[in-house]
Amino acid sequence: MANERRTLDARFLQAFADAWNRHDIDALMSFMHDDCSFHAVAGPDIFGRSFVGRDAVREGFQLAWQTFPDAAWLDGDHFVCGDRGVSESTFRGTKADGSRVEARMVDVFTFRDGKIAVKNAYRKDRPAQPAR
Repeated sequence: MANERRTLDARFLQAFADAWNRHDIDALMSFMHDDCSFHAVAGPDIFGRSFVGRDAVREGFQLAWQTFPDAAWLDGDHFVCGDRGVSESTFRGTKADGSRVEARMVDVFTFRDGKIAVKNAYRKDRPAQPAR
C-alpha cells in the first residue's frame, strides 16, 4: 500500500479530506509518502510543531482528534499544480472544556511519487468560542 500511486488532482485531495472527516488514520496514512512531514497549525517553531517520519506524522494526525474529538473539515476546495497542492476548508471542533473553534484554514501540500510528502497546515487565529 505504501507504494500505491494515485492520480494527483482535486479528487485525490478530496479523498484525503474525507479520510480526515471519518477520523480514519489508516486511510490518511495511505496517502502519505514513506518519507513524510506534517507541520501543524500551532507549535513553538516557525513551522508550528513539525512531525517528521511516518510514525511521528501518524501521531500528529491523531493529536488533532484527541484535541478535538468532533473535528470536521468542511466546505473543501482543492487544487493541484504539478508537485504542489492546496486544500482550503472550514475547520470546526470542540475541545474537552467545551470551547469551540471554527475558522478557515489552508493545507499546502508537496507531493512525491504520487503521495503527500509534506502537509503544511495554516488556520486563521480566531479566538475560541465559549462552550454552549
